[in-house]
Amino acid sequence: MGAGMAELLGAEGLVLAAQGVGVAVLSLMRRRLPAGVLVLTSALTPLVDGFVPLLMIVGWSAGRRIVGAGRALGAFTGSYLLFVGVTVAASWSQQVAMTMVFLTTLYYVATTVVPGLASRYWIQRRTLLHTLQERNVQLLRERAMVAGQARLRERQRIAQDMHDSLGHQLALIAVHTGALEVDPELTDRQREAVGVLRAASVTAMHELREVVGILRDGVEAPVPEPVSPGEAARSARGAAGIAGLVDAARAAGNTVELRRTGEARPLAAAADHAAYRIVQEALTNAYKHAPGAPISVELRYEPDSFVVEIHNAAAPDVGGEVVSGGQGLTGLHERARLVGGMVHAGPATGGGFRVAGVLPYGVVEAAPFVEVADDFRQQSPTVPLGNGGPVVNWTVSERELAMSGRGSTGGGVALGCGISAAVAVVLVVAAAFGLFFLGTSLDKGMIEPSKYDAVEIGMSEKEVRDQLPSGDGIATIGLEGKGPKEPAGSTCLVLASTELGSAWDVEPVFRFCFKDGKLIEKKTYEVKI
Repeated sequence: MGAGMAELLGAEGLVLAAQGVGVAVLSLMRRRLPAGVLVLTSALTPLVDGFVPLLMIVGWSAGRRIVGAGRALGAFTGSYLLFVGVTVAASWSQQVAMTMVFLTTLYYVATTVVPGLASRYWIQRRTLLHTLQERNVQLLRERAMVAGQARLRERQRIAQDMHDSLGHQLALIAVHTGALEVDPELTDRQREAVGVLRAASVTAMHELREVVGILRDGVEAPVPEPVSPGEAARSARGAAGIAGLVDAARAAGNTVELRRTGEARPLAAAADHAAYRIVQEALTNAYKHAPGAPISVELRYEPDSFVVEIHNAAAPDVGGEVVSGGQGLTGLHERARLVGGMVHAGPATGGGFRVAGVLPYGVVEAAPFVEVADDFRQQSPTVPLGNGGPVVNWTVSERELAMSGRGSTGGGVALGCGISAAVAVVLVVAAAFGLFFLGTSLDKGMIEPSKYDAVEIGMSEKEVRDQLPSGDGIATIGLEGKGPKEPAGSTCLVLASTELGSAWDVEPVFRFCFKDGKLIEKKTYEVKI
């Protein structure tokens, strides 16, 4: 671009090649040495036409890459002074020096300072957004740690309460049923029923110890060795323990049928435990809501999942209120979701109630069977938080939109808009003053051809100068000394014409020469600019 502009302005040959190389070298160095390249480019731009577009790019790059406001201010101030100084020195004219300084300042502000400020604001805002994002990640991590500690304390409190209350009651049940089981007055049927109660209380104590260990320490407590094969079957936690649940239900007087289909396959530990809990909860619901009704338990090993289905027939209303916590089925839904499965519970076709669970064989990272509302749609699972949780990972445009539309964070956008508006107003005012001074300066250095024709040789110098402008305007810069030789001992007034020249790179000039108080010569000619 710089070489093209230089060629357009008349550069050719080695000069054009040198300008192209200079632009390329400075463009490559502006990232590593932003301040130095800014100062050097500002000093060379008034002398090299091809550096004009490069100055804008260097200003933008320096605004975002110079570290520290003091260094940036110093670099831009130094480059401004060099730019103005070299420009005025290259086209020095005492009469129009102030006008040149003003117009050069306006040009420098528009082409270098404004891009630099815009770039610096943009990079500072982006840095602020990244800092806020990191701060947000840190706050989320700290919040997760505090929540984890709070959960741990609450779990320890619950574990202590369960151990103190339920443990004592279950121990009493086990002791009394054990003593009752050896009572010689009981029949065999009664002794068998008491044995079932004692085994259930012992199993409940084992499960309570497991739950207390998990709540207190976050890990599952080891299961003590059972004292009998029956208790061992009932103590199993998984698909292998379902047969023990069915045997216990039958011993309690219920009609329970267990069916298995498909080739048995191992399940992940969490899914295996979930299958056990689904059957356990479904059998408990059948005992409470349909006492005496036949129950069927079916275990199906499908090619892609393990299906467990429990169905109980409808039972006549036996009256009385059934005690229920109302949380059993809800807990099953959540347990299955966490392992990537699902649970369905509801009335069955033809009567009765049906509970069915579908569980995966392996460990999955998402729940393919359940559509769960995503509470972290704005968060990325690729960035770790604490123990691997998600953190906010918005794009730059999303963060800009979010910050501009939420509470006090919109002040950043308002501040940026305010700065941009203030800069725009300053530029408009400066441009208005510049146009005013430019018009006044042009009036001081330009005349129409009719005024040139109206002046005649022999008129007094005072009369001629009263009819013509002073020639101190910017329009006459570079015109003096470029025309025909001036008469000896004369002083000449050089003015530009308001009309265009014969070509785009020539300027028509009017010259009036005075000697001994009279006009002795007037000439019109063209000067190449």
